[in-house]
Amino acid sequence: MDGNARWAKKNKLSLEKGYKKGIEKLNKVVDISIENKINYLSVFALSTENFKRKNVHIIFNIITNFLDEFINKINKEKVKINIFGNRSNLPNKIIKIFNDIEKKTKNNKKIILNVGFNYGSKDEIMMCIKKIKKSKEIDSINEKVIRKNLYFPNIPDPDILIRTGGFNRLSNFLLYQLSYTELFFIKSLWPDITKKQIESIFMQYQKIERK
Repeated sequence: MDGNARWAKKNKLSLEKGYKKGIEKLNKVVDISIENKINYLSVFALSTENFKRKNVHIIFNIITNFLDEFINKINKEKVKINIFGNRSNLPNKIIKIFNDIEKKTKNNKKIILNVGFNYGSKDEIMMCIKKIKKSKEIDSINEKVIRKNLYFPNIPDPDILIRTGGFNRLSNFLLYQLSYTELFFIKSLWPDITKKQIESIFMQYQKIERK
């Protein structure tokens, strides 16, 4: 979901308002996904690299101050939320919020929303290797063993990746899982992405012959 900070700067607004606009857009994209019968929606909220930046406290404030409104809407729409990423260095209050979100939405079944927070694919792969090294499976490593030790082993790989913001790169997101994913890069900043753009990508995907 790239471009919240640039959107705020472009519109001469505070960084906090840019991130809040990003959450509002996520609400709309969840609605679009439900309308189009998407079963799984995975979004990249915060990378391990961006976690080290000085303005990360703004994102924590957004989570603390505005998330209740988001969760209430999500719950009404029967959305299940999984949050994946490294929690070991997150503030305790943020970990508690994440645990509460997952607990409150665990029985929702209309769509599964996976949120990458303090996530990096290289970090995930390193974690996976360490877990296998400690297990009894180290002498029988195969794709099934690797998959089992990733954050969400039972979630299918993405069919489509959409990156907003104008950069044509993956930026350390789901590198293992994106092996056969169709990639779409658009110039619009995340808060500016439209329903028309998203549904156009869905239509393009349907025309691709997947072998």
